[in-house]
This record gives sequence, C-alpha cells and structure tokens, in this order.
Amino acid sequence: MSLSDMAAGGSAALSLRKLVKRYGNVLATDSVSLDVAPGEFMSLLGPSGSGKTTLLMLLAGFETADSGEIHLHGRDISRVPPNKRDIGMVFQRYALFPHMTVAQNVAFPLRMRGVPKAEQETRVKAALDTVELREHLDRVPAQLSGGQQQRVALARAIVFEPGILLMDEPLGALDRKLRKHMQVELKELQGRLKATVIYVTHDQEEALAMSDRVAIINNGRIEQLATPRELYDKPTSAFVGDFIGEINLFDATVEQVDAQTCVLASAFGRLVGTPAGDRFFSRGEPVQVGIRPERLVIRTGQAAGADLELAASVRQTIFNGNNVAVHVTMSNGQELRATVAPNDAEARLARGEAVRLSAAPQDVFVFPVGTA
Repeated sequence: MSLSDMAAGGSAALSLRKLVKRYGNVLATDSVSLDVAPGEFMSLLGPSGSGKTTLLMLLAGFETADSGEIHLHGRDISRVPPNKRDIGMVFQRYALFPHMTVAQNVAFPLRMRGVPKAEQETRVKAALDTVELREHLDRVPAQLSGGQQQRVALARAIVFEPGILLMDEPLGALDRKLRKHMQVELKELQGRLKATVIYVTHDQEEALAMSDRVAIINNGRIEQLATPRELYDKPTSAFVGDFIGEINLFDATVEQVDAQTCVLASAFGRLVGTPAGDRFFSRGEPVQVGIRPERLVIRTGQAAGADLELAASVRQTIFNGNNVAVHVTMSNGQELRATVAPNDAEARLARGEAVRLSAAPQDVFVFPVGTA
C-alpha cells in the first residue's frame, strides 16, 4: 500500500491519536497524531529533549499516555502491556545478555512466549540467516564486533515476527564508518522483510538517508511530517529549515506580495522569496528568510545600488573536499555562507573581495517570525 493510498483511507499499520504525556509540569508529548503505512520506514527526528524518545516509549508500552490512543493494525493497544503488543524493540546499547550465546539471546523472546524448543531452533537459525550471522550462533556478545552485536539485536527483534519494529538510536554507539555501513544493511533488511519501522534518531543525515518519511519533533509536537526531499526543499518553519541540513537565516520585511512570492527588504538588500508552507504574509510584516548555502549564487563585483541582490564581502573560504564554503560578511555585519564547487572561480575569492549574492525565488524561504 502506498502512502497516498493510506492517506486516501486505507488501513495504517500504526495509528496514534492525540497522544498526551506529561512528567509533572513538562508536556513531553503534546497531542500527537500520526499514521504509519505498512512496510514504511519512518524516522522520529529531533534535538535532545524534543519528545521523540518519549513517543517511542509510549508505542513500546514502557510508558502510558495520559490521554489518546495507539492502534496497531486496527487493535487498540493503548493499555496493553509491552510483552503483549506484538512489537519488536532495538536499543542503542543492544541490551544483549552477556552470559548467553548469540542463539540464546535471539531465542529469548520466543522462550518468553512459550514457543516449543524445536520451533525456537528453527526460527533462531532463520533470523540469524537474515542478518548473516548464523556461523556465530555459539559465540557470546563479547566475541563480536559492535556491528555484529547490533545485528544480533536485530535478529532478536524480528525472530517472533512482530507487527512493527521500534528502534531507539540503534546505530548511535557505532563509529561513523560502521554506522554508514549499517545504515545500508538495515535499510536493505527492512526492505527484504517488508517490515514497518519507527526509528528514533537525532542524526539528520541518518534520517534523510534511510527514511520514507520523517517526523520532525519539537517541544513534544510534530513540527513537520514529510519525505526527506520535501523536508529539505520545502521546510514549513525556520526550525525545520535549520534542523535539516544547513541554512542561512536572517530578518526581513515584506515589501510587496503577489499570488506566489514576496518582495523582501532586508538590512543589506532586496530579494524575492516564496512563503513557506503556502502561508500568506501581509505588506510590512516582519519575517525570517532562509536560503540553503548551495542555492546562494555568488558573483564578483560591486553590488552597491543593485536591486534584488545582496551586497557582501568575502571573509574566508574553506575547502571541504567536495565543495568550498565561502563565508561572506554583509553590510550590517551579519555573516552568510555559500557553497561552490572546488573548481569554480568563486572558490578562489580573496579575503575582502566585494561580491553580490542572489537566489531564485523558490530557493528563498519566507518563514513567520518565531518559528526557529
């Protein structure tokens, strides 16, 4: 089932309805509603303290919501204990039993469910085949690498064929190179199993690389729910624009408005932008402007008096391998950043050189004030 089919009325694998969770005076989950399609890989992405892990704990049953409902394949599991929810869980620290072998660790949820021993052995071997670790079934966790231990944790989570998999930053303990490798392995495994996955992370690159859709969590609410491409190209708030990728943010005032764009006046020039999230802005309204560094066009030459261009001077250039970051200082002292290809002439600009900056209207996001 496609996401569009689900939105049109098909059944969701998981449905959350107005979930609320408080810890004293702290509202950790603020009336969250969400539908996850069968076989979808959805990430919950947000900064520390945003509420994403609390939301995962509510789904797993380790916390109970103050109000709201959770439905798994149409069944209300809001008050069902964790071991009765038909949900697999993978933790950041693996949570493997150090005194048990790989096979015993993977078999643990089957034993807890009273599965006959002969069937346990068959299902354990099948799960270890899936994660390509069958030859290690007699080893203990201390004899495995970090990546292998994480695959054991995955095998344990899928061995009882749960209705959904929850993953709480499962790759966070791995080094960068291994984490990248495991992202590919995990995504391929999810595709083979056609598993529905809810994945918590604070790593934006990880979420963009692996997810069908990403829910940006901020202050206990879903700030924006969209595909990775939509989040990057069409953020609906300055918070999302700043959290996903890199962005230049500065203040401006709406000078003119037409059907789809705004002419904006800033302290260092005029430009045309597109309202984020199809919002309507009024003439004279203060706004925030966001432009991705790679969408900021930089040209040499004096910009004094130029219309719909921003005047700046080069502060420094930094070589990053696949691009060069050009840091510029605007007339009011604010700094912006453009990225260019290493072989572009702009990559060799000298410190203090006058430049002009511009961007296409669709690359100039206009946000309401206070959404950062």
